[in-house]
Amino acid sequence: MSRAEKFNATGFSCWVNGSSGRAFRLFGGSAWLVFGLVFRDHWWGVAAMVWSFFPLTAGIFDLCWISAALGGPLRSRTIRNQQAGRSVAA
Repeated sequence: MSRAEKFNATGFSCWVNGSSGRAFRLFGGSAWLVFGLVFRDHWWGVAAMVWSFFPLTAGIFDLCWISAALGGPLRSRTIRNQQAGRSVAA
């Protein structure tokens, strides 16, 4: 079993790739972006704006950057389909 498959079999992956996790990613990305805009004159504000790209794009486009970094699927829909197939077979 690959690292991506192990990650995608966890409860965290089930949550983060679900609807509540997607809402959390959108909220978190928005919070990082607002923080960055407020402190845009400092390096940490710029870093926060750059960091906000990941949760915002993950929430907007329904992506899982963690799975992709581990060599698994990028699309959360694909991960949810795999999780559903795994739970039915188990």
